[in-house]
Amino acid sequence: MTEPEGLTAALLQLAGLTQQLSGLDHREAGHAREIRERVTALATTVNGLKGDLAGQAEALAAADRHVTELAAAIARQAAADDGPDAYQPPAPPRFWKLDGRARDDAITRLRAWVEQVYRPGYGYLSASLGDCWDQHPLCLYVLDWLSELWSVLYLQPGRTAGTLAGQAEWHTRLLTAATGQLAQETRRCAHATTRPIPGPAEFRP
Repeated sequence: MTEPEGLTAALLQLAGLTQQLSGLDHREAGHAREIRERVTALATTVNGLKGDLAGQAEALAAADRHVTELAAAIARQAAADDGPDAYQPPAPPRFWKLDGRARDDAITRLRAWVEQVYRPGYGYLSASLGDCWDQHPLCLYVLDWLSELWSVLYLQPGRTAGTLAGQAEWHTRLLTAATGQLAQETRRCAHATTRPIPGPAEFRP
């Protein structure tokens, strides 16, 4: 008994579909395998990133601790520097425009520091300063910042690591540079060797 033509056609169509499905299965299996490989690679990358992020987070936390400690130290030093007993430098004298009594007062303040601190304490360095320094504008400018910076470093109620570093810098670099300028300015000076002797001066920080 022969099969009806319609059934044969349906069976042929079903066979074709089965073959197509089989092909799809093989193709999708390949796609699935490729997707699994990509997912595995992505997971490996993500795990690596997690490790990097953990290390970065630890480094950032350590850096944050250091910044916090530094900020606290700066705040403590600022509080000490600005405390009621801390030395506060006065306004700078404007030697280029001072004359008369105002100029004499400004020079008297410098002379007090030179005679009570600079000459007694700094040996051969201070000995290079000519006696006519008060007649040289350059010497007035240099001695002004030199004396005020000395006062900032030594007339504080306490001493911090920053103050100690400033004292070392003042003596090893700034002082030697300043004394060289002062000596050069007053060496073989044309000013008279005699000058009026000023009244007693007192260094009052």
